[in-house]
Amino acid sequence: MTRDVDPKLLLPRPIRRLPADLAVIGALVILTIAVVFIPGLNTSPVRAIIGLLFVLFPPGYAFIAALFPEGISTDEKMTESTEGNPSRFGSGIDGLERVALSFGTSIAIVPLIGLILNFTPWGIRLVPVLLSLSLFTLCMTVIAAVRRWDLPAEERFRVPYKQWGVATKVELLEPDTRADAALNVVLAISLILAVGSVGYVVAVPNQGESFSEFYLLTKNESDQFVADDYPTNFTQGEGKPLYVGIENNEHQQVSYTVLVRLQQVSVTNNTTQVKNTQELKRFQTTLDDNSTWRKKHTISPSMTGTRLRLQYLLYKGSVPANPSQKSAYRELHLWVNVSDSGTAASVQPPSAGANNHVTSAES
Repeated sequence: MTRDVDPKLLLPRPIRRLPADLAVIGALVILTIAVVFIPGLNTSPVRAIIGLLFVLFPPGYAFIAALFPEGISTDEKMTESTEGNPSRFGSGIDGLERVALSFGTSIAIVPLIGLILNFTPWGIRLVPVLLSLSLFTLCMTVIAAVRRWDLPAEERFRVPYKQWGVATKVELLEPDTRADAALNVVLAISLILAVGSVGYVVAVPNQGESFSEFYLLTKNESDQFVADDYPTNFTQGEGKPLYVGIENNEHQQVSYTVLVRLQQVSVTNNTTQVKNTQELKRFQTTLDDNSTWRKKHTISPSMTGTRLRLQYLLYKGSVPANPSQKSAYRELHLWVNVSDSGTAASVQPPSAGANNHVTSAES
């Protein structure tokens, strides 16, 4: 003969004793971590909804619960003071105050944790922020639970779920007047419209501007990427490194082709004429939205001359048969000098340097 076993008995005793409101906070933390890391959920509108709720409420609620484990007295604990006014036992705060303080405290705690992370090696990124907020919330939840257990049962804060349910049922289903019934209908319609509006905004977000960043970088003496100190003087056959980068902000997957070429040009009456062109490199890559690609390459020119144009052309897809600056999606270039082997290269003035047409840079 089998006996039914209460599923709660399978849980550790501290978890079984956890107050209902604190158990909900812990569940929200676990749910948020799940929707961020589980494939499928992390690309659905559910992630934005749960993430917004997590940032705005649980950290503050857990912190307030740790500060105020006491509840205020119930109606049965009300007594008349000598002045004839009711007085309450306990030093806690009521439910409405807790909710208001929870939102306000969360709005203060989240930026503070972000500020602290900014001075750590992890920085302000999704995973460090999520784990830090989760750890803080769970620690405050444990402290709040321990402080409540240390109080007598009658002094502990409890969320009056049953009273709220009964009061809501009476207000909605048993209105005193027709005016109250009409207000209930208006309230229900307003709530549906509000939830629908928020759901639509989350499900169909405004994507904003679509663009791709295209840039050149070098490395400084500290081995950090900088948009400075580009090589401008080469010797024929000598190689110098550069880093070309692309960041996809097109809100979709894009295939890119980068064409690198060296050109001998002349400028007459503000008109640039290309006399000779040498293709040096060609790179291809496919990037998902909000992804970055960076490629180290060595420039080893064989064409010699002064004030040559080292040009980088970015195309979406393949390169046309006759590539040009006009047909490219993005363009950037450096002015360089290439001398014969054993011949010193002339130095260009700073105004002809390498910072022209660099769309963006990372450091």
